[in-house]
Amino acid sequence: MSDAMRTFLGEQLAKIRADGLYKPERVITTPQNAHVGVTGRKDVLNLCANNYLGLAQHPEVIAAAQRGLQEWGYGLASVRFICGTQEIHKELERRLSEFLGTEDTLLYGSCFDANGGLFETLLGEADAIISDELNHASIIDGVRLCKAQRFRYRNSDMADLEAKLREAQGNRLRLIATDGVFSMDGYVANLPAICELADRYDASVMVDDSHAVGFMGPRGRGTPEHLGVSGRIDILTGTLGKALGGASGGYTSGRREIIEYLRQRSRPYLFSNTLAPPIVAGSLKALEILSKSTDLRDRLEANAAFFRAEMQGHDFNILPGEHPIIPIMLGEAALAARMADAMLDEGVYVVGFSYPVVPQGKARIRTQVSAAHTREDLAFAAEKFSEVRALPE
Repeated sequence: MSDAMRTFLGEQLAKIRADGLYKPERVITTPQNAHVGVTGRKDVLNLCANNYLGLAQHPEVIAAAQRGLQEWGYGLASVRFICGTQEIHKELERRLSEFLGTEDTLLYGSCFDANGGLFETLLGEADAIISDELNHASIIDGVRLCKAQRFRYRNSDMADLEAKLREAQGNRLRLIATDGVFSMDGYVANLPAICELADRYDASVMVDDSHAVGFMGPRGRGTPEHLGVSGRIDILTGTLGKALGGASGGYTSGRREIIEYLRQRSRPYLFSNTLAPPIVAGSLKALEILSKSTDLRDRLEANAAFFRAEMQGHDFNILPGEHPIIPIMLGEAALAARMADAMLDEGVYVVGFSYPVVPQGKARIRTQVSAAHTREDLAFAAEKFSEVRALPE
């Protein structure tokens, strides 16, 4: 490394630490679960995983992944269009389409890849992307790769979205892009109003539903089902790494022509190794479990409501909503980091979020409830938050 590069990086890292924004990685010493071991502690309550339905440790999912390894091998060592498509990959795409109520689905290595390979493939200089300002980084990066004209509307501000759609009327194609759930806040996008505006201004709608698929809606089909707009969303992206088993992998699902075109042109799909067979087999089992019963999503919904009530009872400032993402607003980055460390000492694993992940002055601890948590777990966590808040600095 050059001296200039070493000096530059050293200065930047020192500034990150001085600003209280350094993000250390805690090392988990056990499988993912509602309770985990971390270095120095054998058992802490985990309140910061995306394991919404507890499927990451579900014995049937683990057994299915093990069978997938034995029957289909460790990996394909290839991309899909050369020699990397197995029967189980086509089966998972079919099952996802069936679960989501869409026409076709394309698997990716992650939802980040799905979003990264979407916009530049579908849209060119003559087109327009109209994107919510709080969209996930993967959408932002995907949009940056695209040569289409870019418009950004204020978060869930339908008047501003309409104004941007008017500006884009001279473009050939218009695509509205939004998260289904904004992951730092737990807020749900106003999909009914977005769909109405899309119809009015001849636009298509893309939704990243990573923080909703599997548990939002009466049958867990995500925000389109939850908000009554199933069939009106043109493109759904999502992950297999949260509620749908918790491993890795992502997908784009939607109109048949869109998926067919992506299969021919999307670079992260064409030039990335195929999703590993154990992950495919485990994801198939996760979908089977969710298709048979809504017990897990029902338990998650009840747990989220219970924990929200507990935290409000302890007079914490939490963002309103119904989602199992429950942010505890603290304001200062240093306070969020200090409080998260103190919570770990008390047996609760949480993480502080601060700039640039969230805006300056809006640091928080983002808690995430799971169907695998018990009421005793959640009451314990609320009590510990209250105790830690009272500790001297």
